[in-house]
Amino acid sequence: MKNVLLKGGRIVDPANGLDRGGDLLVVDGRINQVGDVDTSVLSDGFDVIDCTGRLVLPGLIDTHGHVYEHVSGRFGLNPDLCGVRSGVTTLVDQGGPSCMTLPGFIKYIIEPSKTRVIPFISAYLVGGLEGHFYPELYRPECADVDATLTAIEGNRDLIKGIKAHAELGGFTRWGVSVMEKAAEIGRRSNLPVYIHFGQLWPLPEEGGCDVDPDTILSEVVKLLKPGDILAHPFSRHPGGFVTTDGKLHPLVKEAIAKGLKIDVGHGSHFSFATARIVLDEGVLPETLGSDMHGYNTAVPVAPGMPSEHPDEGHIFKGAVKFSLTSAMTSMLALGVPFDHVVRMVTTNAAEMLGMAGELGTLTPGAEADVSVLADERGHWELRDNEGTRVPAERLLSPLFCLRGGVLFEADAEILPEIAVA
Repeated sequence: MKNVLLKGGRIVDPANGLDRGGDLLVVDGRINQVGDVDTSVLSDGFDVIDCTGRLVLPGLIDTHGHVYEHVSGRFGLNPDLCGVRSGVTTLVDQGGPSCMTLPGFIKYIIEPSKTRVIPFISAYLVGGLEGHFYPELYRPECADVDATLTAIEGNRDLIKGIKAHAELGGFTRWGVSVMEKAAEIGRRSNLPVYIHFGQLWPLPEEGGCDVDPDTILSEVVKLLKPGDILAHPFSRHPGGFVTTDGKLHPLVKEAIAKGLKIDVGHGSHFSFATARIVLDEGVLPETLGSDMHGYNTAVPVAPGMPSEHPDEGHIFKGAVKFSLTSAMTSMLALGVPFDHVVRMVTTNAAEMLGMAGELGTLTPGAEADVSVLADERGHWELRDNEGTRVPAERLLSPLFCLRGGVLFEADAEILPEIAVA
């Protein structure tokens, strides 16, 4: 299906300032008309889909996923499971491939996937193996600046950023050394560095912790350039946007003024309580990624893979199922305006990737990446991994998407069922 009329939906396209009822016509896999479409001129080769009461949005962009399936162990999900089968047309893999494993990522993930998959290359030689569970693989000696830059230069059309970690377990072991290398890769490639904040690795068994988690943000921000991205502002783990005394870190607003960007990076790190502190201080993230992976999402285990990881409980215990659209619902429940939530997953995400005008738009002539969502009113209850429960009166859920004009039903078994209050 590459010729289709989406009829009678609410079309929201921030790139063109549109929020109106109307039709969207796709011809030969590209946006042809938006608004009032004269159906009398359509040939029999068109499929008409009634979108009355539905949201018709530019194809959703998930800025944070982990989809190096099989190579990164149970950590890597199937890209189409998180992508087109969840109503998402573009998915950013955050740090799965490295300079060593990028060729396999291109051949076995990017090329066969129906979803558009964009890599942010790992700053580490091993990439996202086993979901970064073995911290010694991420020490300074395992980050090769020149090799990573070589991989970037040979794949400029694919690689749109660099993934690194700034967290308590690593800082206790090596200080700022790894982040210095990641920042150098970002400067020399002129690509954004996407940085995980909030503790990821357990502390060393010997020596304990001699690092104040509230100093991590300060140490990292001074290394960064405008356009670099601070992830997990709503993390429940120490070493992020909220200090150990429960207040917004004083450097966050300085970082924003410096031109740094913020991505929600939802995942199992997400805390409604932390989000409330950050949002109440007027800090509003630009983009929204789901951060779905095999340790925080209930999926069948592939043959030959362990059913669980021995260290799994440290960070991911008791994970709540979620998706990009359920993360959008969480943002709405927190009071983030609807138009901003749409921007987070369309125009703002496209700008983060350096692909504004190419993605996240319904401009006539653009490739027909379109997401159609149900937009319900009622009473639901959202829950995070801390057990905090938050009421929601608006629920967004995916119905289907068009990727290059081809229709994919949102039938992924990992999509969550939100409890009715």
